[in-house]
Amino acid sequence: MLRAKVGQTLTLLLSLPILLAACSPAQNQSAQSNTVTIMGVVTGKGEEELKKALAPFTEETGIKVVYEGTSEFATLLPVRVDSGNAPDIAMFPQPGLMADFAREGKLVAIDSFMDMTQLSDAYAQDWLNLASVDDQIYGIWYRAFVKSLVWYNPTAFAAKGYEIPKTWDEMIALSDKIVADGGVPWCIGMENGSATGWVGTDWVEDIMLHQAGAEVYDQWITHEIPFNHPTVEAAFEKFGTIALNPKYVLGGTTGVLSTPFGDSPKGLFEQSPSCYMHHQGSFITAFFPDDVVMGKDVDVFPFPTMNQDIDAPVLVSGEIVAMFNDTPEARKLMEYLATSKPHEILAGIGGYLSPHQQVSLEAYPDEVTKRQVEILSKAKVVRFDGSDMMPGAVGTGTFWTGIVDYVGGEDVDSVLNKIEESWSDR
Repeated sequence: MLRAKVGQTLTLLLSLPILLAACSPAQNQSAQSNTVTIMGVVTGKGEEELKKALAPFTEETGIKVVYEGTSEFATLLPVRVDSGNAPDIAMFPQPGLMADFAREGKLVAIDSFMDMTQLSDAYAQDWLNLASVDDQIYGIWYRAFVKSLVWYNPTAFAAKGYEIPKTWDEMIALSDKIVADGGVPWCIGMENGSATGWVGTDWVEDIMLHQAGAEVYDQWITHEIPFNHPTVEAAFEKFGTIALNPKYVLGGTTGVLSTPFGDSPKGLFEQSPSCYMHHQGSFITAFFPDDVVMGKDVDVFPFPTMNQDIDAPVLVSGEIVAMFNDTPEARKLMEYLATSKPHEILAGIGGYLSPHQQVSLEAYPDEVTKRQVEILSKAKVVRFDGSDMMPGAVGTGTFWTGIVDYVGGEDVDSVLNKIEESWSDR
């Protein structure tokens, strides 16, 4: 899950669009007049940014927002719901958990009270589909992370005469050229404590989407095809052509397994780069050194084409708001979050990408961020992070540990069979 993947490390670096009136409410605040309670996964740095994003809502309505942030969201939220103490609104870092609550009848479908025209004007159909359960819409997307990105240092590229690859074969050819020039093409770091492995699964998911296409990708994440299917094996092995090649990756497989994911792109910014490319989501900017200049020291290009019959798919993750308690205050906040206003405020601050299609490109503060938004907006196909959509025992369990075992030297067939067994045993 995104909570486990990024939330554990980003907790003090990224925040969600909430006005923090309190951090740890002692009781269910939903009974209080003119108050909305929210539970989410992150705390810390973004409080002032979030106050700016929700200030217009509070000013216009007088409604206070009481936020409770926790790193144990996936564990604590079900306990709160089962005890009758659910927050009015929860901010889910993955649609799968939201869908579980919706199917249990615990969430309020927002299309029961919100104008569908407003929603369809605000979000592309793929995003509405990701917010839907059994043909009803339960969530509002307020932030997206583009994962189909490769980061690079444009100054270093220009000095070497390297060109941006548009296809996988061109990217491999560039990697070989960098090696021939005495450099290391890739920096990869998979270490993230108990969430170690998600960096590798992101690679496999991106390759699956680009190589096999959206239909097969959907079959894979819903287990309509087994985890040891030949297309999945092919995606693992494509990742292996990079991750298992000691000439391609800084520190070899030992470096891949031991380098913290937030530290791994730093080689891009050295005077003589120790690596030239880094595949990672848009959230990685939070871990760049403070003196990095966007557009000069770092830029992005989209994950390259692998199949000429598959046009510009984009792998994403994100954060979605859903409502447990049907109160007038909660409805008003959900309606506000569906407008472009809070999204535009956050976009202007920097470090945020919004899937809201009414947010102007000019709202974003730099060209690199605008380029990411364009990659997202021009995508013919959008698919959510696969491990976040799979059952937890698989997606954030055996898939994560399996990719670590694969990079560590275990045979791909053995890895895939173990993951398949874990899914079939559910």
